[in-house]
Formats: sequence, C-alpha cells, structure tokens
Amino acid sequence: MWGRLASVMGRLWARSGRILGLGVLAALLALRVADPTPLESLRVKTFDLFQRLKPLELPQQPVAIVDIDEKSLEAVGQWPWPRHFLAAMVQNLMAAGAVAIGFDIFFVEDDELSAKRYARRAYGLTPELKAALEALPGTDELFAQFVAHNPVVLAQAADNDEPTARDRRAPHVTPVATLNGDPRPFLPAFKRLIRNIEILDTAAPGRGMVALQPEFDGVVRRVASVVRVGENMYPALAVEMLRVASGAKQYIVKLDRQNPKIGISSIVVGGVDVPTDSRGRLWVRFSRHQPEIYVPAVDVLGGKFDPARVKGKLVLVGTSAVGLKDVRTTPIEPALPGVEVHAQLLKSIVLGQHLKRFNYSIGIELILAAAVGLLLIVVIPMTSAAATLAVFVPMVGGLFYGAFWLLTERLIAVDATFPALAATSVFLLLVFGNYLREAAERRQVRAAFSQYMSPALVEQLADHPEKLKLGGETKEMTILFCDVRGFTSISERFKDNPQGLTDLINRLLTPLTDVILKRAGTIDKYMGDAIMAFWNAPLDVPDHALRAVETALEMQQAMDRFNARRARKAAAAGVPFKGLEIGIGLNTGECVVGNMGSEQRFDYSVLGDAVNLASRLEGQSKVYGVKLVLGEATAAKVEGRFPLLELDRIAVKGKAEAVRIYTIPDSGVTAEDADFAKWRAAHEAMLEAYRARDWGGAETGVGRCRALGAGKIPGFYDLYAERIAEFRAHPPPADWDGVYRAETK
Repeated sequence: MWGRLASVMGRLWARSGRILGLGVLAALLALRVADPTPLESLRVKTFDLFQRLKPLELPQQPVAIVDIDEKSLEAVGQWPWPRHFLAAMVQNLMAAGAVAIGFDIFFVEDDELSAKRYARRAYGLTPELKAALEALPGTDELFAQFVAHNPVVLAQAADNDEPTARDRRAPHVTPVATLNGDPRPFLPAFKRLIRNIEILDTAAPGRGMVALQPEFDGVVRRVASVVRVGENMYPALAVEMLRVASGAKQYIVKLDRQNPKIGISSIVVGGVDVPTDSRGRLWVRFSRHQPEIYVPAVDVLGGKFDPARVKGKLVLVGTSAVGLKDVRTTPIEPALPGVEVHAQLLKSIVLGQHLKRFNYSIGIELILAAAVGLLLIVVIPMTSAAATLAVFVPMVGGLFYGAFWLLTERLIAVDATFPALAATSVFLLLVFGNYLREAAERRQVRAAFSQYMSPALVEQLADHPEKLKLGGETKEMTILFCDVRGFTSISERFKDNPQGLTDLINRLLTPLTDVILKRAGTIDKYMGDAIMAFWNAPLDVPDHALRAVETALEMQQAMDRFNARRARKAAAAGVPFKGLEIGIGLNTGECVVGNMGSEQRFDYSVLGDAVNLASRLEGQSKVYGVKLVLGEATAAKVEGRFPLLELDRIAVKGKAEAVRIYTIPDSGVTAEDADFAKWRAAHEAMLEAYRARDWGGAETGVGRCRALGAGKIPGFYDLYAERIAEFRAHPPPADWDGVYRAETK
C-alpha cells in the first residue's frame, strides 16, 4: 500500500512539485507579514545570539554610574537616604565635571528624614527644639534647589492603573516636535503617569521615563524612546539626558518619510538622529557588564572619588544592591542592574553604536526569502541530492554570516532566520518530493525491467534512472534470437493438452532466461517458443558481444541439461522421448533502443537493421545444420576468444548486401587447440575452393574437414556436399560471386 502511495505521490510530484513549492513559499511570505510571536521570537533570539557572540567593545566610556551598592548601604544606612545627601552628591558630581545627571530613582513621597517632618512626629521634644527643627530648611527644598540649578533629569514612569486624585495635577511636559505626521498612534500608551513630588518635578530641568518594558520572554532588548500617557508624549531617561546635556529646548519625533503609515523612523535629540523601530523603540547594542563605570555612592557622597571618572560624562544615579530589586535580563547578561541598561543605551547613542532596524527591513527580508526560495525551487528538481545540499548549506550559512556581520560590524539588524526558514522549508519539501519522485521512478524501473534484466542490473538502473533515456537512443548493441526447432510438430503432440504445452514452454524458457539475465542481458520479448534479448542497454555493457556469445554457448548447455532431465522422467514413465533443440542467431550493430509503442502502451525495445539480421541468422541456423550463427561484426569482436568457423557469405531474405556468417562448434573445442587450427585451415581452404568453382578441391576439402572436425557440425558439411554436387551438375552463372541468397527467413 505504501509503495503504491509513494508511486502515486511521486508521479504527482513530477508534475506539480514546483507549483507546490511556490505555494509553500507564498504561504511563508504571508506568514512573515503577519509576524506571529514564534517568528518574532526566533528573530530576536538570533539577534541575541549575535550579540552574545560578539558584544560591543568600546575604547572610551562616555557614561558613569553612581551606584547605591551594598557597600554604600552598609556605610550610610538603609535606603532611602536624606535628600540633602543627594543634593551633596549632585554638588560633588558637578564640581568633578559631570555633563548631566540622571536619577534612575523615584521621589514620589516627601522626605521623611527632613528635620521639619521629623519635628512634627517626634515624641518628647521641647517647644524650643521643635521650633528650631521646623526652622531648618527642608531637605526636599534643598535638593530641589540643586536640581533646578544643574543639568539634572529625574525619573518618572507610567502604568495602566486608573489615575488617582493625586495624579491629576498638571504634568510637566518636555516640548516635542513632530515630522511627517502624528506619532502618537504608534507609541506605547499608558493610562497613568507616575511622577515625583511637586517641588522636585517642577524644579527639574528634565524628566525621563525609566520603566523598562521587557519583551514576551522577559528580556530587555528595546527601550521606548517616547511613550504616550493620554495625549501627552514623554521621552525616555536617556533621550531626556541628551536633550538637557546639549541644551536643546525640545526633541523631534519623525515618522517614516516615504510612508508615514508605517510608523516612526527616528528620534532627533541634541542634533543626533537616532533610528527607532516603527513604535519608537531603540534597539540597544549591548556590551558585557562593565564594573569599571560604577562609582560607589558613598565615595561620591564623601567626595572621596577620582573626578576623572565622571568628568565630561553623562552620570546616572541608580542601584545595584540586590535588596532594591532593580535587576534586568538582557541578551548578554542574565542579571544586569537596570541603571546599566540606561547607561548602555546612552553610550551606544553618544558613540553612534546604536543598532538600526529600519522599517523597510521586512521588505528586504521578504525579497531575500523569495529569492532564495525561488532559486531552490528552480535548482532542486534539476539536480541530485548532493548537488542540492551543496547549494543549500552555503546559502543558509551565507545568510546567517551576512546577518551576523551586518549586526556586529555595521550595526544593522537584518533577520536571517526567516529567509533561512523559508529556504529550509522549501528545501525539505522539494527534497522529500524528489525522494518520492525518485522512489516512484525506481519502482517503475524495477517493475518494468525486473522480468527482463538481472537483479543486479535492475538495481543499478533503479539507482540511476537517468541512464534510461526515454524516447530512444542510438547505440551499438548485440542482439540474440533463440527459437525451438520443430515447435509446430511439438505443438501437435499437445493439441489435446494445451496446459501441458504451456508448462513445457515455461520449463524450457526459464533456464534460458536465467542464463541471459546472469550474463547482463536484457530480455526484449518472448514470442511463443522464441526469445529476443540484447546487450548494452539500458545500461552500458562494454563487452556486450563477448557476453552475448558466452550466453549463447551456455544456453546450449542449459538445453542439454533440460533434455537430460526430460529423458530421465520419460524413461521412468516408460514413454517415448524426443529432445528439444534450439537455434540461436547473434548479430552486432547500431540500433535504436528506447520506449517504443503508442501513447496508450509502450515497451522498452530495440529497432534497426542489425536486429533484423540477427533474426534472419537465427532462422539460418537450421539451414546450415548448426546451433549458433554469428554475424560478421559479432565474430570480429570475439575473434581469438572462441573457435570460430566461417559458414558462408549470405544475403538474407530482404537484403541484397552479403555478410559473412560464423559458428562456434560444440563444446570441447577451444581456439587455442592445435587440432582446431588444422581443422580451421582445412575449413577455410574448402570454402576458398568452393568460391573458386574448384568443385573437386571443395569436395576433397569437405571430406578432410569431416575427419578433422571429429564429426562436429556434420549438417554443415552435408549442406556443402549437396551444393557441390548440384553445381557439378548445374554450374552457376559466370557472374556468380559465391554468395548464397536465402529465399526463406
């Protein structure tokens, strides 16, 4: 059942394989346009792999991090610290030459450690002490003063909780310009803005969004450059720090110039045009964790740090302390302080090392996938599996290497996974289809030739069906015809037992067929009691003439064994026995071989003048009293290998041109025997005398040949004795050329 199914599928594939390949490719392209999560996951994880294989390495560090680490918490005390400590940190950082300071920390509540707030809730204070504490400047006010007079950016965030009454105060919005349309429909949108207390929010020169939105697998790869809360747009911390550091009044969000409907193409801040994805997200080119950019907060607070570590740099204030739980997963690091994600984004933008994934990248990837898919659809059905693999492997390898090189060297993120997936899908489909087709071809070849060729040749042909050239090809071949002598009289004896005749013929043809197949011959057809076979097609048999002669001799031996078995059975049954004899004709020449017949039915067969001559020679074996007749071309190819004797020069029925014909005497004679050499010399002398009209010499030669041939081919010499006697009585015409012209087939 499975074999028939594979055969049917193989035939269908031969007709529609490429069409099916095109259909699969079109479906894959449509799938890429839809871009489901599994495809996106495969794409971004490949980008992650590239970044891990070659992280960003920079000789200079434009960013520093003031780290509220475990050391600082141990020295200063638990978080939160009094905000005049933070004011002191700002003062010390600016004095050391920091360009701008960004806080990756929220200040959503008043400082509970302020003297004023402490005086209100402390127990047992004297009125004088309480008044003195309340008279001291508040820490929030002090911190606000330092924030207001320095390039400081405070953190804010957004979420989708419902806004509270406290959230309804008028927000402070950084001015933003837009180009090519309104970007708000494309931005990540939230309901509520989480801000610092009013005094700090008002005082700050800049406010930046610090909430990092991990992707579906919890990895931070992209950072939103701008988000939308209600109708307002708010920049990320890194964007706002660059704006404040450069002294710019606003930043610019640009939609795609060619097609604004695609979405956002870039954000311009401080004169730098930074590419984004269509939703305004920035792809971060990550480096490994960099401890050298961290400065402990306690050192900054005490002024005990090297100013060179922050001079001329953008400084972020954040925490790496485990207890404060600001840890993120990136493509390179499984656990990285969130503040360093902002630092790496800042660094990549400032140094021009940010990743670029253009809005038209999907178009490039679709074209690339279509190109490789079409190439495979064209090539695979035309080539072998090895050649196909030689195309496919470098192609897929080239896709991934090219994408890796573009990301790591040119900072352009191009997806290789989808073109590779498309190529792999088409490759597997077409290779499987080729397998079905080849399996069907092999099955068809086996079915067509298993009854006519040896199993070894059938397997060779099944493995290489391309050697079977359909429609016919011209080749030199050796043809064999074999027929049973006196078959008509044999049939008459079985006129009341047709089943017995069928059984006899089957038992006769089976051993003869075995000999032909064993000698690499191909059975062309059975014609009742006759067999037609040939050599050198469909597979090449270089020594085809030799194989054919060996087959003919062994077929005679097989007949002797067959008759011996029949004789024993007849004797055991007490019935008369008459042996069967065969005549064989062999000829070599140019023939046309291939699938012959009609559109409805055809067979693998052979045509040509050499075939017709082989058939005529088989018929002449009875005339010349021999079992085997060889054409002149066949004899020339095996000269010296067998004891050849020329029979005559004959023009068979239907042909005017004469050919020499030969035979090989019965077994027991070899070409190297000295006795055979004498016999052959006498034989050739007899024929020469005969053709020279020397009837006396020819007659003497016949007698000598009978003696030297030890009684072999007696019927042949009887024929020549009769001809010589006839020509004595009735001499041939003066223009007689010694050629015998056969009047029968």
